[in-house]
Amino acid sequence: MTVEETRPRRRQARGERRMSEILDAAAEVFADLGYEKATTNAIAAAAGISPGSLYQFFRSKEAVAQALADRFTAQMRGAHGEAFAPADLAAVDLDEVIDRVVDPLVAFNVANPGFKALFARPDMPAGLAAAAAPIQSALLGRVEAILAVRAPDLPPPDRARSARVLVQIFQAMTPVVVAAPEEEREAEVRELKKVLRGYLAPLED
Repeated sequence: MTVEETRPRRRQARGERRMSEILDAAAEVFADLGYEKATTNAIAAAAGISPGSLYQFFRSKEAVAQALADRFTAQMRGAHGEAFAPADLAAVDLDEVIDRVVDPLVAFNVANPGFKALFARPDMPAGLAAAAAPIQSALLGRVEAILAVRAPDLPPPDRARSARVLVQIFQAMTPVVVAAPEEEREAEVRELKKVLRGYLAPLED
């Protein structure tokens, strides 16, 4: 490989590292300030670059949020894979199903506070709706699949509605769980599971 061939690759690698650093900084800023109060200037400062350098990669705060959404979507595939791993869901106890789904998703949100600040909230800003759509769609689809097995007599429209309610319950309580002191978090998770069980159990009757 010639010098001329290696230079573009090095520049590309540096650019990818810088984008990753900007997104890391943005996740922290969104977690600390919230989406509304966060600015591109604050993100640039956290990343240790000038606003002009940030604009070379992202044209706006919304573009940063979209890129974060793409990153979180990729990362959540692992969390979803664990939470919704293939199993004989019809034979598993309801409490075990809830444990299998809730625990890895809570762990993901605890490890990624920037995700909570942007997407794990019932009052998501309108500007983030498009960015969050792939995440929301994937989660809804998987919850509907569980309901199809656990409550096979539930008509499809009711199943879709119930999946939306369950996801909203989880998203509404996730900020409370994540914000809880570590010694209290387990108790908060138990309360979340109680709420989910209270909604799910009648659907299986």
